[in-house]
Amino acid sequence: MRVFVLSCAEDEFAEVVDYYNEQRPGLGFEFAGEVQRTFERIRHHPEAWPVFSCRARRCLTDRFPFGVLYQVRNDCILVGAIMHLKRNPTRWRQRVNEAFGKPNGRSSFNG
Repeated sequence: MRVFVLSCAEDEFAEVVDYYNEQRPGLGFEFAGEVQRTFERIRHHPEAWPVFSCRARRCLTDRFPFGVLYQVRNDCILVGAIMHLKRNPTRWRQRVNEAFGKPNGRSSFNG
């Protein structure tokens, strides 16, 4: 099953990679690898993680304090957010509505 990443999630991802690389050279690339492994886990077992809202599921990364919000569609998995776990829970729900209310501006990850 293909994984599509919405542009809003790609933007969040790029910001975090840059931030971690500023903190320690190479750390952002380690984060990127962790997110890619998380995408692979989701792709292979899309129903394995709990329902976060009526529109999305959330899979946590192993090493970094982030979660991937996604929807399982008929023919793909749609990633709407890659967010820090310490964010306000209201913001998580808002991002679900923003991301999955308008499924356009997406790119793909094929693994």
